[in-house]
Amino acid sequence: MFDVNHIIETGGILLIALIVFIESGLLVGFFLPGDTLLFGAGLAASQGELPLLWLIIAIIGAAVIGDNVGYSIGERTGKRLFTKKDGILFRHEYIERAEKFYAKHGGKTIILARFTPIVRTFAPVVAGAGNMPRKRFF
Repeated sequence: MFDVNHIIETGGILLIALIVFIESGLLVGFFLPGDTLLFGAGLAASQGELPLLWLIIAIIGAAVIGDNVGYSIGERTGKRLFTKKDGILFRHEYIERAEKFYAKHGGKTIILARFTPIVRTFAPVVAGAGNMPRKRFF
């Protein structure tokens, strides 16, 4: 009926998935310890504390959904950010350079960004703002 271990397992997997989602999809996730968390989760799974199959499914799902949410944020808000007057962070030339860069190197950039901390947080948003085709991004 009331199994504390099941609640901890389920809650732990959901918390890990939430952190992976935030790190890969939302711009606020760059400070989260995603790599260290995954190492710890793998260690816990190897000790039988977490079910490995559900952990893998949750992490992959959270990363894919997070990347697509980040891409959608960039796709919807990217152009609006760059229609404003040039500021310190946002300049019209940056979006043009991003579009050219993603047209030429988009696929390999996204693959490498998925394995690079901090960059993986911003790459999907920049890909969306840079008009990288969603099919190629995915």
